[in-house]
Amino acid sequence: MKKWWMESVGYQIYIKSFYDANNDGIGDLKGITEKLDYLHLLGVNLLWITPFYDSPMDDNGYDVRDFFKVAQMYGTLDDFKEMLQNAHNLGIKVIMDFVLNHTSDEHKWFLESRKSLDNPYRDYYIWQPPKIKNGQNSEPTNWGSFFGGSAWKYDEETDQYYMKIFSDKMPDLNWANPNVRNAMIEVGKWWLDLGIDGFRIDAVSHLDRAPFKDSTFGEGIVLDWFKFSNLPKVHDYLKELNEKLFKPYDAFTIGEVGGSASLEEAKKYSSFDSNELSMVFNFDHNWKNNLWDILDLKDLKVDVVGLKEVILKWQQNFKSIGWLPLNWLNHDQPRVVSHYGNPNYHEASAKMLATIMYMSRGTPFIYQGEEIGMTNYPFKDPSEFNDISTITSYHNDIKNNPKEKDRIFKQYALKNRDHPRTMMQWSDEDFGGFSKQKPWFHVNPNYKEINVLDQISRNDSIWHHYQKIISLRRFSKYHELITYGDYEMLLKNDPKLFVYQRMLNNQKMIVVGSFSDSKESFDLTTFKLDEIILQSHKNIKLTDNKIILRPYESLVFTVKGE
Repeated sequence: MKKWWMESVGYQIYIKSFYDANNDGIGDLKGITEKLDYLHLLGVNLLWITPFYDSPMDDNGYDVRDFFKVAQMYGTLDDFKEMLQNAHNLGIKVIMDFVLNHTSDEHKWFLESRKSLDNPYRDYYIWQPPKIKNGQNSEPTNWGSFFGGSAWKYDEETDQYYMKIFSDKMPDLNWANPNVRNAMIEVGKWWLDLGIDGFRIDAVSHLDRAPFKDSTFGEGIVLDWFKFSNLPKVHDYLKELNEKLFKPYDAFTIGEVGGSASLEEAKKYSSFDSNELSMVFNFDHNWKNNLWDILDLKDLKVDVVGLKEVILKWQQNFKSIGWLPLNWLNHDQPRVVSHYGNPNYHEASAKMLATIMYMSRGTPFIYQGEEIGMTNYPFKDPSEFNDISTITSYHNDIKNNPKEKDRIFKQYALKNRDHPRTMMQWSDEDFGGFSKQKPWFHVNPNYKEINVLDQISRNDSIWHHYQKIISLRRFSKYHELITYGDYEMLLKNDPKLFVYQRMLNNQKMIVVGSFSDSKESFDLTTFKLDEIILQSHKNIKLTDNKIILRPYESLVFTVKGE
């Protein structure tokens, strides 16, 4: 089985921060159109664009007010059509976010739903009467929200609570209602008829709900994933979507299942015979360090052995039954070079991380700015946060632990969802070349040193390294090997070196990356080195049948046949 999306290289655009074409401080659709030649030059041929639907922007567009309109700040539907046509002219496919779990509380369905108990739209959402506790009305259950606090919001109009596992302004849709399913299928058809190539499906694992009984996992409000994640009917709903929407359009679909989905659950979603999704993002490999336990990045330690274990587990289990995306981050996670790299070896560690991830079996998804090694933002004060999840959770933690305000801020400053959302750094001009006006959010102060214009001008830059990886994957004689070859991890217990081999027919390739800030050696005794096809440093050091690796060095070489 071979599909076009298996041989593609994806790139995620967080539209609000990508490029501002009309100079109002906000990224827009025309900004994407203006940068299509740049993306084509980099070599990507699949774009995932975050939501640009009409929205009050409580959660930067994931709170949809109207699925059939473009948010005014991003442009018009004609702007979208122009961007899509220009992308297709360059051989670039386009997918967009499909937000299934919830809408904005300003969506017309919800405005109707909250009017009365017998409104025709009442069952489009999940409503429950209050629970009487100690003689007082309280939430129907003790379930917590991903954004902090309760998963229920009281509405005076009908004296009931609606469920919202994210923001208060993002009420959950009731997928048990066939009218909801049919309505969302019509939304999907509308966009596919416009010519898009598929969807990244947001929060797809949360479409079912357990019976409304309290969680026993703790006291007070409890974030219990088992109450609304990966429940059986999710798969029934996705099979229906596949049959009525995805399959008729031959649409590419990639679901966000996050850390809630086990390997076995992921197989249900996206094995070749699942009849649900093309593939799913998982985040098992995204937190193999001690970021949750430290207050300063100088104390960061990467669990290299653990990282190898989890990546190998997914590679092995999907070897013949399905396909994987390859990604280091998205709009919700820290910048990878700050997360897994080393600031003292910024370019070397950025190249190494790209090498070990994107020479694997699967479809790469590069996050905007990753190709130039953009870093986390140096937050100095909680007033600098923008993300609703970060702000809500931060204030909840402060409320519960008022004497630990300094510690709590330092933790949130390291790992919040705002890090990947700073402005794309195009040049050393004001605001990083993103806009001629002050942007809606921060520009990382290191834009003078880290920007696209500088990196394109230097042949040894991170950007050129990414371009070489993409070229190897798409156009080289090793295209089939890199795309479809088997994956075998070597040196599984080595705490410094990340090494694996790819094999297909009579071709073999070895990928080597060092997580060490000291010199390391890799023994070539069992390999007959043929050709070095990718390297992060000039002048590879070979001595006594060993490669002497400098700090964070990486390389890929082919092996001569027996």
